[in-house]
Amino acid sequence: MSEPSGPVDADPAGPDREGAPRAAAFFDVDNTIVRGASAFHLAVGLYRRGFFRPWDLVRFAGHQLRYRMLGENRRQIDKLRGEALSIMRGHSVAEVTAIAEDVYDEVLHLRIYPGTRALLDAHRAAGLPVWFVTASPREIAELLARRLGATGALCTIADEVDGFYTGRLVGDMLHGEAKARAVQALAERAHLDLTQSYAYGDSTNDLPLLRSVGFPCAINPDRRLRRRAAQLGWPVRDFRPARRTARRSAGAATFAGGAWAVAVTARAARRAFLSRAER
Repeated sequence: MSEPSGPVDADPAGPDREGAPRAAAFFDVDNTIVRGASAFHLAVGLYRRGFFRPWDLVRFAGHQLRYRMLGENRRQIDKLRGEALSIMRGHSVAEVTAIAEDVYDEVLHLRIYPGTRALLDAHRAAGLPVWFVTASPREIAELLARRLGATGALCTIADEVDGFYTGRLVGDMLHGEAKARAVQALAERAHLDLTQSYAYGDSTNDLPLLRSVGFPCAINPDRRLRRRAAQLGWPVRDFRPARRTARRSAGAATFAGGAWAVAVTARAARRAFLSRAER
């Protein structure tokens, strides 16, 4: 791939040359567009509507804390995926989709990084198709794409039969190498030129996606991706407020604060559970 000249500096090929492959822009979602794990906020919304037990929410809160502190971990993600799929079995797809809309209006729109949103809008203004590429479930990924004006989303898809979740996935979770494969398949279908395209991610797990395009950019990178980007000469953008999570070096104090937040979540969940039991 060619060396990047910047996230949106190049004049994209495509829209002005009929029949020629066109460029596109690909964005990871969690910690790239949305602060934290978008699926966690959906889980909170589902919990409030009786989908989860209190302890399920505590586990999801713990995952959110670890994700914000340490970045992605494939083993954690796979474990959480299995638990979430089991919980969702038998629930209505339409109901979950409606709840996701509420979650966006209540929470998610407040957690979108303005800097990343500006990059997304710049690509749209330049006439490029914009795709989200994420392990997040379709109910969140496609919603974010629609609300933010993106072309679409490549994402994790939960299997359904007659409008109800089966507790299985369609294919595998869109993570790591799977992101690069999904982008390559889309490029072949949509006649995209990946050598002239852009990609944005925050984690070393996004390296396959970033390497698949001509103009990669690390956004809000974890320590390992920041180091790798420096080695490869990739641009880095950090939109985190006041760089609170920079270098993720606040260590024990930050982790203690996060642990306290999980404890508060646990107490709140327990109170809600007891309150329902008393009624």
